[in-house]
Amino acid sequence: MNVIIANERQNELSNLDIDIIKSMTGCFDAQEIVSIFKNFYFNKMVLDATAIKDYINTSNIEKIVQALDPNKIILLLPKIAEVSSQSYLARLVDMGLYNFTNNIAGVKYLITHTNTREDVAQVEQVKELTETVQEKVKSGCRVMGIKNVTDHAGSTTLIYMLKRELERIYGETVYAIEVNKHDLQYFNVRNTISTTRDNLTSTINKLTTASVILVDLNECEDDSSCGDVLYLIEPSSIRLNKLMRTNKNIFNELNGKKIILNKSLLNNKDIEDFEYEARTKVFYNLPPLDERRRNEEILNLINNVGLSNVNDTNSKKSSGKILGLFRF
Repeated sequence: MNVIIANERQNELSNLDIDIIKSMTGCFDAQEIVSIFKNFYFNKMVLDATAIKDYINTSNIEKIVQALDPNKIILLLPKIAEVSSQSYLARLVDMGLYNFTNNIAGVKYLITHTNTREDVAQVEQVKELTETVQEKVKSGCRVMGIKNVTDHAGSTTLIYMLKRELERIYGETVYAIEVNKHDLQYFNVRNTISTTRDNLTSTINKLTTASVILVDLNECEDDSSCGDVLYLIEPSSIRLNKLMRTNKNIFNELNGKKIILNKSLLNNKDIEDFEYEARTKVFYNLPPLDERRRNEEILNLINNVGLSNVNDTNSKKSSGKILGLFRF
């Protein structure tokens, strides 16, 4: 007989065809779950992560895992970036929880096929690489992710313009990485790499001489390899309306993160109104720019994100070519 503790995934779990001895619905403190089930016999516990208060903090999950048999727990994760990252999953593995999934098909499988540590070894391997990347950040290399929030918000072009200016500061130790696409090649810039989601961390880890690494995260939900992330929003009416209809909670999800208004024609009063209506803060307002020329706004953005810690005394003079066949 099995136990189901559900919250946001209640509708999906209600259709699970298994024998149930006890079910609970709601959001519970970890210690409350432990006190109810510590001396309760069950075969498997299907635990909706959203039923645990502050489940983003893995210490709350660990309280349950330490008190109950982790081999009997199947953790159903929500499909959000915070719990889909390799670093989050690696923490679950560290505490001895090997049975986790984000879909009902996975739950059905894990009820009859319990994972072992070997089954989730890949998560551990990625964790080791991620820790190496974090050490890289601590040692002086900055790994910055850039991600479109609204459609076509301009991440690729912004990475190109940032890279061009950063090369005037750091020379050839500036790299750009894009995930699952090859758009940067059309700018004809050096030190650009295309990789896959699974290989992103190892790709970053190989750049041992890098001072700055810019990562296009549009095709990658996991941003754990980046020390910082810029979230781009094009604040036109059509883009914002489409965004809100797609995800009404988007600005709650972006709370405390660096929001860049890109290709923005908003003035200071407009930005104040935007912040009030969205209940958020704008990190930087970037107007439409000509990527063929140097822009003071890009230099200001570099200053604001803390990437200009070297004087621009070695800057290369512009060649004066139109696109210089896109080389500056």
